[in-house]
Amino acid sequence: MTIKPVKTGWQVNVQPGGRSGKRIKKTFPTKAEAIAWERHIQAKVQEVPEWAPPKKDARRLSDLIDVWHQHHGSGLKDGAGRKRILLAMCEAMGNPRADQFTPDQFAEYRMKRMEAGITANTMNREQAYLRAVFNETIRLGHWKKENPLTKLRAFKIQEKELSYLEQGQIVTLLTQLDKSRNAHVSLVAKVCLATGARWGEAESLRLTQVRNGLIQFVQTKSSKARAVPITDELEKSLKTHHGITGDGERFFTTAYSAFREALTKAKLKLSVGQLTHILRHTFASHFMMNGGNILALQKVLGHHSLTMTMRYAHLSPEHLQETRQLNPLARLNHG
Repeated sequence: MTIKPVKTGWQVNVQPGGRSGKRIKKTFPTKAEAIAWERHIQAKVQEVPEWAPPKKDARRLSDLIDVWHQHHGSGLKDGAGRKRILLAMCEAMGNPRADQFTPDQFAEYRMKRMEAGITANTMNREQAYLRAVFNETIRLGHWKKENPLTKLRAFKIQEKELSYLEQGQIVTLLTQLDKSRNAHVSLVAKVCLATGARWGEAESLRLTQVRNGLIQFVQTKSSKARAVPITDELEKSLKTHHGITGDGERFFTTAYSAFREALTKAKLKLSVGQLTHILRHTFASHFMMNGGNILALQKVLGHHSLTMTMRYAHLSPEHLQETRQLNPLARLNHG
C-alpha cells in the first residue's frame, strides 16, 4: 500500500488482497485523511473475502472423496463399497486435482473401460457415484466450484424384457428345491415367490418379522420397511420350520448355492445376470397378469419410483386394451 502526493491532494494506491487481488485508488485532500482511509481498508479486507484473491485448492480427487465419505458416504448402507469403487476410479484416471478435473477426463476413462468390456450400465453407475460426490460436497459447503459432471450425459440403455417363470417352470423348480440337501432353500424360495422379496431379505428373516399374517421386511435395499400379507399356510410353514431347523431368531441359514444347484438341475434358461432375482420378477409378473394394481405392486416391491414398477405394467390383462376399439382401422370397420 502506498500514499503519495498528487496535484489534487494525497493518493492512496492499495491492493489489499496481494499481487493478484483487486487494486483500489483514491485521492484525499489531506495526508491524514489518506492515512485514515488506508487503515480502514486494512481492517476491511479481513471482513470482505472477495477483496482477497481465492486461494488455490490443491486437493486431489481422492481427497474430495475422503471428505464426501467422512461427511456423507459413511452413513450410506453401501458407503464403504462405494468409496472403494470411487478410489479405484481415481487411480485409473491418474487422481487429478479436483479443481482441474474435466468431463473429458471422465469421458476418456469411460471409453477405455467400455473397450475393456465393462457395460454401459456399470459406467452409468460409476458416473452417478462421482457426480454425487461433487453434489454432496457442494451442498455441505466443502466444494465451492461447479460439478464438472453436470452436463455429461449418461448412456441411454435399451430396456430389456424381464423374464419370469411360467407356472410349469415354477413347479419344476420347486420339485428340485424340495430334493435339495439344504433344509432351507425350498422355503426361502417360496417366501420370495409369495411376497416379491429379494433373496437376501427372505434368507435373513427373523421371528419378529413374521406375525399376524404379515412379513415385515426391514433390512431392505431401499432402506424402506414394508409389510406384505401372506397366507396362513405360509406363516404356519415358517413357524414349523423354525421349530425344527431354526437358528436362534433366524428362520434360515444360507441357501444361495443350493438354489443355484437346483436351478441348474431344473434346466431353466434365464436372462444373463439373473439367478435368485428371477423369483422377484416372477412374483411381480404373475401379480400383474392376475389383475393386480400397479400402485399396490410398487408398495409390495418397495420401489421408490413408480417408473421401476411400470416395467411390469404391460403384463396386466387390461394394459392398453383401449387400442382395440379406439384405433382408426376399428372405426372404419364399424363405420
